[in-house]
Amino acid sequence: MSKALCAILAVLLLVSCAGSATTPTPTLQSVAQESTATSQPVATDTAAPTATATDTPTSVPPTDTPIPPTPTPVPMAVWFDPGLPPMAHDRVVMALEGEPAGLAPDAEQADLRIGWGMETTLGQWVYAVAAPFPTLADAITWQEVQRFWAGESALTVISEDGQTPTLFVTQETLAALEHLLGPLSDQAPVSIQTEADIVTAAWDARPHAWAIVPFDQLQPRWKVLRLDGMNVLDKQTDMGAYPLALTFGAEGEAAEQLAAALANDEQPLTNRDTARMTTLVMTGVTALVRATAHEMEVRGVLYPGELINPILRAADITHISNEIPFANNCPPPNRNQEELVFCSDPRYIELLRNAGADLIELTGNHFQDYGSQATLDTLEMYRQEGWPYYGGGENLADAKKPITIESNGNSFSFIGCNPVGPIYAWATETEPGAAPCDFEYMHAELARLREEVDVPIATWQYWEHYFYEATEQQQADFRGMVDAGARIVSGSQAHHPQAYEFYKDGFIHYGLGNLFFDQMWSLGTRQETVDRHTIYDGRHLSTEVLTFMLENYAQPRPMTIEERRALLQSLFQASGW
Repeated sequence: MSKALCAILAVLLLVSCAGSATTPTPTLQSVAQESTATSQPVATDTAAPTATATDTPTSVPPTDTPIPPTPTPVPMAVWFDPGLPPMAHDRVVMALEGEPAGLAPDAEQADLRIGWGMETTLGQWVYAVAAPFPTLADAITWQEVQRFWAGESALTVISEDGQTPTLFVTQETLAALEHLLGPLSDQAPVSIQTEADIVTAAWDARPHAWAIVPFDQLQPRWKVLRLDGMNVLDKQTDMGAYPLALTFGAEGEAAEQLAAALANDEQPLTNRDTARMTTLVMTGVTALVRATAHEMEVRGVLYPGELINPILRAADITHISNEIPFANNCPPPNRNQEELVFCSDPRYIELLRNAGADLIELTGNHFQDYGSQATLDTLEMYRQEGWPYYGGGENLADAKKPITIESNGNSFSFIGCNPVGPIYAWATETEPGAAPCDFEYMHAELARLREEVDVPIATWQYWEHYFYEATEQQQADFRGMVDAGARIVSGSQAHHPQAYEFYKDGFIHYGLGNLFFDQMWSLGTRQETVDRHTIYDGRHLSTEVLTFMLENYAQPRPMTIEERRALLQSLFQASGW
């Protein structure tokens, strides 16, 4: 029983035990009960007779005649569906606070009933189909869910070896689903878990595990599966068509008044409020040079992003790690350039605009390739665009400082550095460049930022490795950022995608791969990942791995199903899964 409900029952006890000589303040129940009050005599305007010596004295009623008490309101009995989510239950109780209300033993004996699918809608609860993060399946159909529920399907979309996977749910979720789907078949294996244990239990059972989880109880160790092609993490998804968006409501006495009271709250009664949801996209290497720049000159500046920029700019926050300075004296691109000194034509910033860039990482080791003036001019271009930058700057102090961003009530910080060099790429007290790594400073800043923002993020221009695995030193350094306070740590340096890790309460991606760069010489350098993080109500809720394949030295495209599965298998294996 919630604390708020206990408070209501305490009010009940007081009302039941003490009469009152004053008229009670109208409430949800007392307004409906006015008709039960005892009628009282009504005064008239007739003048009272004047007493004379011969008048018979008027009898006066004894002073000890009892005055009828004001009727005590009869408590309104409320019934809650046992499958109602605890948070929804508590919000309803808070709306009733101060009202004389008691718990009915069942729905039939209740004056007010709160439960699934009732006539007066109070709110909506959304559920996600999920599996452990290292699962190859990306989608499932509602028909497959229904057939599993009825015991008619082995659900091989999850468990590809033909073994029927176990469904992991909490008791509250099972009750809600049985309202929607009917009783779960004895032929469908299910494991009832607590909210605290469910993800660990499912990971222990993989690859024979899947789950249905309330949206707000997701965490990054789950992989959210599309349901009938709909992505519950996409703010544009129509919840009216989504099969696992369940409404609950009220029936009986004061149902309409309760709905009106809840509608006046600032936050709607739901566990998926898009006003509290932020989508953050983190990307890898952007270097608009050499063959990529050549194709931009031939096919148009926006050519590299034509197939993926709509995906990038749909995010609330889009991160771009641009390693190359814009230079007014940049020569025409040479697709066969051998010298590793790079610049980009200032016109190419239009590609970043089209990608929906919101902030720029400057930890790259080519940021000073064209000298300090080009670097300073590039920083001014970013300022004109309104794009905050970090990991590099006009001097050492500017380069080292973290930045903070807020979106939809969620707060983020970003800090980055370059431990690799070369020396001329690093900022100094008087010259621009990338931030050299000062671990003591960064760890202290992350510890401070963890107390101030919801999601502290650290990114790197780390040493480059052309394989999927993370090195031991790489693991130690990235984990150190989580130990200091980072929630998300990304390797922006990688030209080749690398492994993932869930370390303590942090999400680590050791290397994302290229975004816009011309490395067509190997499968690994053509494979690209973009991490799309969802933050909800101040908490890192989920991470989706987007996968692209580089074509024609310039243009990434979404991977085919076969290409994606091959990459994910390599990354999961390199991650030790």
